[in-house]
Amino acid sequence: MFNLLAQAGQDPILSVTTAFGEDFRPTKLDLGVGLYRDEHGKTPIMAAVRQAQIQQSQSQSSKAYMGLAGNASFNQSMMQLLLGDSINSQVSERTIAIQTPGASGALRLLAELLKLAKPHCRIWLSNPSYVNHQPIMQAAGLAVMFYPYFNEDSKQADSEAMLKALSKAGPDDIVLLHGCCHNPTGADLSLSDWHKLAALANERGFMPFVDIAYQGFGRGLAEDAAGLRILAESVEQMVIATSCSKSFGLYRERTGAALVVGKTLDQANRAKGQLLQLARASYSMPPDHGAALVSTILTDSALTRLWQDELTLMRTRLHHLRRSLSQSLREHCGTGYFDFIASHQGMFSATGFSPLQVGRLRDEFGIYTLPDGRINIAGLAEQQIDYLASAMSTVCGSAM
Repeated sequence: MFNLLAQAGQDPILSVTTAFGEDFRPTKLDLGVGLYRDEHGKTPIMAAVRQAQIQQSQSQSSKAYMGLAGNASFNQSMMQLLLGDSINSQVSERTIAIQTPGASGALRLLAELLKLAKPHCRIWLSNPSYVNHQPIMQAAGLAVMFYPYFNEDSKQADSEAMLKALSKAGPDDIVLLHGCCHNPTGADLSLSDWHKLAALANERGFMPFVDIAYQGFGRGLAEDAAGLRILAESVEQMVIATSCSKSFGLYRERTGAALVVGKTLDQANRAKGQLLQLARASYSMPPDHGAALVSTILTDSALTRLWQDELTLMRTRLHHLRRSLSQSLREHCGTGYFDFIASHQGMFSATGFSPLQVGRLRDEFGIYTLPDGRINIAGLAEQQIDYLASAMSTVCGSAM
């Protein structure tokens, strides 16, 4: 039977990690996979997480099933983290949340929910977008469309082109938006853009679908959720996928949540019932450990402060790395061609490198990026910046 199967293609991110592991050059750099690394090249366990683990080991009395929706305290905490204290209470009163196996699990469940609710709906993705968005949406049976997002010349978000394209969307359409720290470009929308999107969604009738996986890595926890909150207060209904992989460093714990904002609480609860049936038919119940840690942190004021302080240090370090890399590139290139890197947000920046340039970085310098030229700023150490800048300057040549 299995001889009838076609050979599966390689994952564009994981294949870079594999190739990096087979490279034995001491100066090699892995700027492909989306991991935060410290100055020693390690992905640390946050102190707040360590303390929460100790509390959990001492207080947890059972490993019984949690139920299809997962950890109820976690779900409430994630709603609070995303929607905030100041948001209109009528929004939170018609919002439900369920725990999922990472944001990827949330994306898939929500995509299947949308297909179930409106079988002929289309989903619009930014061009470019996170590499797993299109496969997940298509696997759920959704027709995929694209809207322009990134200006290759300015290396910034092209909101004018985006809004023009989305003016053609209608009530049968879903528009997937990156809540902050756009992956793969690093170029974010302004608050004015979010207000225009909300107005357009109400005018045209399409539903926003926000994927927010990097809250706290851009400008701050509240600042990074500002666009999402503008939408939640403006539109009648929307869906949200969120992840704790980056902000809490819980990559391997696969901790995420799916949220539905309904026109009414009854509608939101209908969506929740269908999400739970979809979960039952897929993985049944989500893993508890990561959600229990997040719940412990967000319901303990001392641990919350510790976590926020750690996250601030990580975000500040990312900003510093961006500024340092931009300055080093200025010195090596003799121009401000790469100044855009300092203005981007989050872990990633789209360099605009061609496949040939990506290949040269890999073959000549042992620098591994994604095939589209996305680099992970959070994968850098301070002492590697000059080496990276020199290599980038060399492969760019006269293209600058």
